[in-house]
Amino acid sequence: MNISRTDAKRLLRQNSVFVNGKAVSKAEISVDTDKDSVTVSGKEIVYKKYIYIMMNKPKGVVSATEDGRDITVLDILPEHLRRNGLFPAGRLDKDTTGFVLITDDGAFAHNMLSPAHHIEKTYTVGIEEKVTPEDEKRFFEGMEIGGELFRPAKLRFLYRADEDKLYYYEIKITEGRYHQIKRMFASTGKPVIELRRTHLGSLSLDSALKPGEAREITEIELKKILP
Repeated sequence: MNISRTDAKRLLRQNSVFVNGKAVSKAEISVDTDKDSVTVSGKEIVYKKYIYIMMNKPKGVVSATEDGRDITVLDILPEHLRRNGLFPAGRLDKDTTGFVLITDDGAFAHNMLSPAHHIEKTYTVGIEEKVTPEDEKRFFEGMEIGGELFRPAKLRFLYRADEDKLYYYEIKITEGRYHQIKRMFASTGKPVIELRRTHLGSLSLDSALKPGEAREITEIELKKILP
């Protein structure tokens, strides 16, 4: 529940706030988040130090907290999930879709994104030409692009789509460099047409989430990202 200070004061005046079954009228009251029960307008309030959110990012939305030109992932976040301090843990390009993790836990985000932890990010890539054996070797062994070294990536052919005539591959990387996957495929002469993130670690994007929808990630699911 996200409410303004004005609304909070109004609820207190209306005796809509209860702590351990007793109505409270002053905001200064101390609450033990581990022991005390707090209800507002009959709804129990559960305190969470941090929140972790899975979003199915659509095209045209940027992975940022704010942007002067484009809509951000925070702009489309459902009202019931909003709170201060949220940010996307890692970035997807504006035209890339799929799994974005939004949180207010800086330490978790740092550990998830750190190359030292080797957390795999899985993507589905659509290209116009089939990857050659020589290309596959470059992905599997790692490649150098413009003097920058990229770690080995796991590449697997998925299917060829009849509707758009694209060849789709699954690629797993443990880094998250700027335009990394697009640069890797471009270096083989095969520009990326479609790109979608499907997994963080072993946690897959919830297939029930439509583009732009989001939900909380459970504690059990978090361990699939960062054991």
